[in-house]
Amino acid sequence: MTEKTLDRKDLTRALSVKANILRRHCIRSTTKAGSGHPTTCLSAADLVAALFFHAMRFDLRHPDHPVNDRFVLSKGHAAPLLYAAWAEAGAFPADHLMTLRKVDSDLEGHPTPRFRHAEVATGSLGQGLSIGAGMALAGKIDALPYRVYVLLGDGEVAEGAVWEAAAFASYYQLGNLTAIVDVNRLGQSQPTMLQHDIDRYAERFSAFGWFVEKVDGHDMDALINALDRVTSVTDKPTVILAKTVKGKGAPEVEDKDGWHGKALPSDLAERALANLQGDESDHLLASSLTLQPPDGSFRLKDLISEAQEPIGTVSLPRYKKGAMVATREAYGDALVALGAAYPDLVVLDGDVKNSTFSEKFFAAYPDRFFECFIAEQNMVGVAVGLAARGKRPFLSSFACFLTRAFDFIRMAAIGRAQIRICGSHAGVSIGEDGPSQMGLEDLAMMRAIPKGVVLYPCDAVSCVHLVNEMARYNGISYIRTTRPKTPVLYDNEEEFPIGGCKVLRSSPKDRLTIVAAGVTVFESLKAAQILSDKGISVRVVDLYSVKPIDKNTLLSCARETGNLVVTVEDHYPEGGLGEAVASAVAPEGIRVHQMAVGDIPRSGKPEELMDLYGISARHIVAKVLSLVKDDH
Repeated sequence: MTEKTLDRKDLTRALSVKANILRRHCIRSTTKAGSGHPTTCLSAADLVAALFFHAMRFDLRHPDHPVNDRFVLSKGHAAPLLYAAWAEAGAFPADHLMTLRKVDSDLEGHPTPRFRHAEVATGSLGQGLSIGAGMALAGKIDALPYRVYVLLGDGEVAEGAVWEAAAFASYYQLGNLTAIVDVNRLGQSQPTMLQHDIDRYAERFSAFGWFVEKVDGHDMDALINALDRVTSVTDKPTVILAKTVKGKGAPEVEDKDGWHGKALPSDLAERALANLQGDESDHLLASSLTLQPPDGSFRLKDLISEAQEPIGTVSLPRYKKGAMVATREAYGDALVALGAAYPDLVVLDGDVKNSTFSEKFFAAYPDRFFECFIAEQNMVGVAVGLAARGKRPFLSSFACFLTRAFDFIRMAAIGRAQIRICGSHAGVSIGEDGPSQMGLEDLAMMRAIPKGVVLYPCDAVSCVHLVNEMARYNGISYIRTTRPKTPVLYDNEEEFPIGGCKVLRSSPKDRLTIVAAGVTVFESLKAAQILSDKGISVRVVDLYSVKPIDKNTLLSCARETGNLVVTVEDHYPEGGLGEAVASAVAPEGIRVHQMAVGDIPRSGKPEELMDLYGISARHIVAKVLSLVKDDH
């Protein structure tokens, strides 16, 4: 028997039994682990059973099949339910569920891609809908018939990012996106704001332009009807608001506060398992339910993209030495060039495309550019979803505004997402707009991302080459661009590998090494010339790759220049260029003296501000003179 051979009554019964089987798996695995969130799994078990074994289409033999429906567990603490569903679908033996939360298991407390069927990391609440929107957008770009389902908890709907995603999905008419909200009333420490007021939730989603279904989340017949209705909607995103009972199936904890994140003790677990047992005929009926594959008319070999390498040679923009070009403008030039070579490259921006210059890509490839408006958290989440479905996303905003999306960025790193981020208008060098617009914390933020790359070009040539490197990097990368125009310093043929740096000025008589990046490279070169006129030689290094850092070159330079290094950066002292250099060379006995923006800045002209906050050529000269004097 399969679902297709069951009449409606038997189908409803079989799905209800399957839900109770999922509940039993969740209770057993969390009690064995001694930790977890069983009650939130129990409330959503009917939703997941109906979704997996009735609505969702997925070829288990080919998990990466491009037309498989996608499932995102936004309420990541319900991970045991996710694992149970895949075990019941036949992805792995059910016995493996008992390894939940063990250090050598892929069944972690919250899902990560270490578990094969979790395409993204979830668990920091409020992010799944943005990721699902990105996946749905990728399907729309490629005209593929899959649907994306996102299961949210009612507590996380308080997150502003959920509504950023809701607005985005409505704007782009993502009719292939369905959210399911498990409205079980209870949060972690107290009831949720709206508790079981389904109508209020419905009003809010309706106001955002969504098609809404309201159901009793434990009425399997109603769930089947709701899922069938939403899959017929194609012109707008859909949401199923399911009123449920937290702890459903375990009578002693049903709808009771204080059980969030607590495994059931063994005696209570045994009583709950007995309550959910069912008879042999029930289990036989439920065993007939399997994941149904997608439409067979879409052949796997015709759909899998092999566009991992560029089509032909990437033809990067070329610039005349000495020409004045802002690195932010070069970023836009590079995107256009890469767009011709990478058909999977897409670009997102947060309503500053005329400042980040991603508008150049929009003009060249409007079908692959997506305006995310002033919603940076959602922009990062959408990029993660796009990357999960095989796209090569670049996203941009002012560096300062990306700080609000940090949680999304760190979760993207946990999920091994391949996204590329540009933060423009960094530092006091932006000038008159003032401190609210000056990214002065972004290097610290991005250096903290595991396995992330942090790049900081000083001129147009280095910028376009580094953007090209980002397109090929397998992970998260960040490039810091600046507002003012700077002179083109390098030859167009120069190479800029990730993890390198450039020694711009050196001699055997150098007394110390100045390490700079971005706008401070030019201040350092000016200072070096002034010092040379005074008979003092210094070495100047352009540290265009802040992470990974070129430790060997820095050590070599420092050892050849009296073990003295001065770092100069348009960033706060904490976590920036200076600390990156110090962490690399100070353990080897190198003295590192940091020059950075040491106070909250104000409005003014760029050159005034760089001088006022101690990172101009004048201050570099004074610092070097004091160190050279002290060294003798």
